Amino acid sequence: MSPQRRLILASILFAVLWTAGVYIWTAPTFTGLGAIALAFCGALAGVFWYFCMRWYLNKFVIRQ
Repeated sequence: MSPQRRLILASILFAVLWTAGVYIWTAPTFTGLGAIALAFCGALAGVFWYFCMRWYLNKFVIRQ
C-alpha cells in the first residue's frame, strides 16, 4: 500500500471518528439539520487533517 493511500485512509478514519465523537458528545440535543451540519464539518475536518499531515510529513519527516 502506498503512503498516499495510507494517508487518505487515515484521514477518512479520522473524519469518521471525529464525527462519531461529536455526535456522542451532543446526542441529547441533536436535530435533523444538525446531522447535515455535523456530516459537513466531519468531512471538512478530514480534509483539513489530510492536508496538514501531508504538509507535516513532507516538511519534517520525508525532507525531500
